Amino acid sequence: MSFKNYQDLEVWQRAMDLVVLCYQMTKGFPKSEIYGLASQIRRAAVSIPANIAEGRERQHSKEFLQHLSIAYGSLAELETHVQIAKRLDYIDVNQLKGVLDKSAEIGRMLNGLRRSIQSSGVSSQGSGKTRDN
Repeated sequence: MSFKNYQDLEVWQRAMDLVVLCYQMTKGFPKSEIYGLASQIRRAAVSIPANIAEGRERQHSKEFLQHLSIAYGSLAELETHVQIAKRLDYIDVNQLKGVLDKSAEIGRMLNGLRRSIQSSGVSSQGSGKTRDN
């Protein structure tokens, strides 16, 4: 089944959930980190669904794939930032595990979507997975 827009993509929806989780998690960071690590975590998290959305709205599958690649890179950046936060004792092991588990799930979904687009060889219009699939 095809989807109408980026909001129909389950991977976008899950990435949005990850953004909320990251914002909640960084609320407890020291005030000195408001423009440091907390900001980096938030920006990396926000970049994931933003790039999925931007790529989906592009006219060609090549552009969609490029933006999915950027989203995947932001996912790796986010994982690195939260591991740093754990090493600095800004978060506990359960918070780290929660973010890394969601990140792994989103990474698998991004890879699946990329494979689907590459195998279909069609434009981004009407390709991908929805919650209904």
